[in-house]
Amino acid sequence: MSDDPRADERVRMVECQIAARGIKNPRVLAAMRKIPRHVFIPPPHDRSAYHDNPLPIGSGQTISQPYIVALMTELLDPGPTDRILEIGGGSGYQAAILAVLAKRVITIERIPEVADLARSNLEKLGITNAELIVGDGTLGYPAAAPYGGIIITAATPQIPKHLVDQLEEGGRLVAPVGDRDIQELIRIVKQEGRLMETHHGGVRFVPLIGRYGWEGGNA
Repeated sequence: MSDDPRADERVRMVECQIAARGIKNPRVLAAMRKIPRHVFIPPPHDRSAYHDNPLPIGSGQTISQPYIVALMTELLDPGPTDRILEIGGGSGYQAAILAVLAKRVITIERIPEVADLARSNLEKLGITNAELIVGDGTLGYPAAAPYGGIIITAATPQIPKHLVDQLEEGGRLVAPVGDRDIQELIRIVKQEGRLMETHHGGVRFVPLIGRYGWEGGNA
């Protein structure tokens, strides 16, 4: 990315918005410096790509602010041999960050036109270890389970049990849990059949739509 004219903006973003707010994982910081966020934001909003705020990507969806992407990624703690499942692919930015850090990423997006945008963005950057699937992300993707990590990038009323079932032993799940207006960022670690849960502050995401989200039954 040395020929990227916006590389300096990205370095400042990581230093001032992410590292300065407590993100310490060097692999996460390196991935945030590497992946060009502006590629994942349609114009004219791409001009604000390195500001610390969410931005619209079309179809009523948004790309999360850089700090939240970094925080959720650090909480997920993807390793180089991990298989990661992302629920809510959006324009592909979070999947691109994860693809730098993990062996394989499967990302599910329910809106076909948004999925097409994500697929195009990932192809532009030559990312080949992220697979994009169009469908109901609240169902997970059992065909590739178990996962070392699952990340839900939309507001869920609760964490569906069957997503937890798709985690491997020691696997982590990170999700914003709450109502449509405000959620709390929660991390779950699966250890010997038990779920170790920690809470990491208030967040605001677009609602998770699907059978086990806001337009369906309970998990």
